[in-house]
Amino acid sequence: MRFLATVVAAASVCSSFATAITISQINGYKFLSDYNGQAVTGVTGLVTAKGPSGFFLRSTTLDLDPRSSNSIYVFGSSALKNVTVGDIITLDANVTEYRSSRDYLYLTELISAKNIKILSQGNAVKPIVIGESLLKWPPTEQFSSLDSLDVFGLPNNKSQISTENPWLWPLLFGLDFWESLSGELVTVKNPTALSKPNQYGDTWVSGSWRVTGKNGRGGLTSTDRDANPEAILIGDPLDGSDNPEDTRLGDSLADITGVVTQAFGFYRILPTRNITVLKSQTPDLHPPTTLISNNKCDKITIGSYNVENLSPNSAILPSIAGHIVNYLKTPTLVFLQEIQDNNGATNNGVVDANVTLTTLINSIREQSGVSYAYTEIVPVDGQDGGQPGGNIRVAYIYQPSVIRLRNPNPGNSTTANEVLAGPELKYNPGRIAPSDSAWTASRKPLAAAWETLDGKNKFFTMNVHFGSKGGSSSIEGDARPPVNGAISNREAQATLAADFIAQILEKDRNAKVISAGDFNEFAFVAPQEIFVKNSGLLDLDEVAGISKVERYTYLFDMNCQQLDHMYVSRALTKGAKFEHIHVNTWATYDNQISDHDPSVALLNVCQ
Repeated sequence: MRFLATVVAAASVCSSFATAITISQINGYKFLSDYNGQAVTGVTGLVTAKGPSGFFLRSTTLDLDPRSSNSIYVFGSSALKNVTVGDIITLDANVTEYRSSRDYLYLTELISAKNIKILSQGNAVKPIVIGESLLKWPPTEQFSSLDSLDVFGLPNNKSQISTENPWLWPLLFGLDFWESLSGELVTVKNPTALSKPNQYGDTWVSGSWRVTGKNGRGGLTSTDRDANPEAILIGDPLDGSDNPEDTRLGDSLADITGVVTQAFGFYRILPTRNITVLKSQTPDLHPPTTLISNNKCDKITIGSYNVENLSPNSAILPSIAGHIVNYLKTPTLVFLQEIQDNNGATNNGVVDANVTLTTLINSIREQSGVSYAYTEIVPVDGQDGGQPGGNIRVAYIYQPSVIRLRNPNPGNSTTANEVLAGPELKYNPGRIAPSDSAWTASRKPLAAAWETLDGKNKFFTMNVHFGSKGGSSSIEGDARPPVNGAISNREAQATLAADFIAQILEKDRNAKVISAGDFNEFAFVAPQEIFVKNSGLLDLDEVAGISKVERYTYLFDMNCQQLDHMYVSRALTKGAKFEHIHVNTWATYDNQISDHDPSVALLNVCQ
C-alpha cells in the first residue's frame, strides 16, 4: 500500500491539547486544521475502514455543514491492531498535517493514537453515495477559488493553498468538494473509466453524477477553463489486491466503495477491493479514416503523427507503418514527430536518421505497395531534447508520385530559413530560427514548400514539436493556478513559428499554408492563442466543425486532451475535412503503439 505505507508521523511533542472535540471540528471549514500540532482527547467515532498502516474514523456526532468532513485518517500500525471495522471507539491523539512533497496538498490526520477504548462493536458501516446521499456533488468546472476562474490561467503559481488556507466551498470548487469528504467512506455508483491505469493501477473515474466534456467514448475532454474536477482517482485497494492493468478509456466498472484521501498530488479513493470491469466500449479501436486522397490536387491527404521515439530497431516500427497504411490510408504527406537517429537512444554522436526513415517507408511499402520519400534536417547532437542520445526531430514522408519539394535546397542544422519574394523559401526544407534561445533543448520547426508534379499547385508546410510540459505541477496540487511547465518557452516558440508563417501570408494572402504537429499545448491556452493570432492560420478543428469534446489525441490524468493540432490558411478552408484517429487512446496501455493519436486532413491545394 504505497500511500499508507509512506505516510509517516512528523509532528513534534505538542504542548497544547483540546478535549472532547468532534472530528468535524478537527477538520474545520478550511483546508488546514486549526488544531494542527495540538493533542486532542476523547475523539469518538466509528471505524469505517482499515489499511495496513492506519484506519479511518467517522464521527458519531455528525456536522451537517457540507464544508467539513466528519471523518479522518488515524495513522499508526500499533493503533490499527486494536480496532475492527464497525467498532465505535474513543481515543486521544495528536493532530497533524502531512504531505510527502511541498508541491502537494496536506492531509489532516491523527497520529500517536492512545487510550483507545471500544465503546461498542458490530455497528453498521454505511458509505456515503456520492451524488445521492449528499445534497452536493462534484463541481464540474472550477478546481479552486484561487484559480481566478481559469485553471489554465496565467500567471501560474500565483498563490498556494497551504499559504492562503481558503474557506471550503464544496458546491463551487472541485478541490474543496473532495477535501470536504477527506477520510470519508463513500460509494461511486456506475463508474466510468476516464483513463488507462498508471504503473500502479491507479485509474481515474467519474460516477453517476453530472459531468461536463463527455465525449463519445465516455471520457472527459479538457475544454476552455474546464479540466474536469468532477473526476476522482481510484488508488490502491485497502485489501492488498491489485487493480487491473488493462482497463480502457470508457470502460463501465462495478460500483466502487472506499475512503477519500489525498496523496501524491491528487485526491483519490482507496477502494475496499480492486476495480472490476463490467463492459468495454466497442469497437475496440477507432475505425480507419474516411478521408482518402485521389492523388490529385483537389483531394490530397495530410497526416500528422507523433511516433514516440521511433528508431530503426523500435519494436513499434511495423505497427506505426501499419497505422499509416491501415488507419490513415497512406496520406499524400505525413508530418512526423519524434523521429530518432539511426541508433536510437545510444548516445555516441550519431545524429543521422536516414536508416530510421528508410526503414519506416520500406515497411509502409511492404504493407501497402505505396512508395514514400522523406525529407528532414539533421539536428546538432544532443541539442533538441527528448530521450538522451535519441536526437529526436520532425520529418516529412511524402508520395513522390503525387507531390515534390519545390526547388529543393535543404538548409542545415544551424541555418535559419527565410521567406523570399514570391513567396519562396530560402531553404527547402529549412529550420526556423534554430539558434534562438526559445529552442534550447527543443525541436526546431521544419518549413517546406511543395508542389504537384505539374508545378502548378504550390503549398507550404511547417512541422512542429514544441517544448514539453516537463516541470508542471499537479492540477490538484498546492500551486494555484497549477504550474504549466515551460509555458514561457512555448510562448516564445509559438511567436517565432507564427511570425515566419505570417511573412508568407504577407507576401501572398492567398498562399496555402499548413502547420501541424505536437504543439504540447491546448488550443485555448496562451501559446496556441499566440500562434493563431500572429500566424493568421485557422484551427482545422474549427474549420471542419469537429465537436469540442471530440478534439483529443492524448490521455493525461483524468482528461482526454489535444496536444496535436493542424492549422491552415484561409485559402485551404473550402471543403476541408479533418479526423482524429484514436488508435492509441482507445487501446489498453500494453496495446498502444504511441502515446499520441494520429490525425488526417483532406485538403484542396489546387491553384
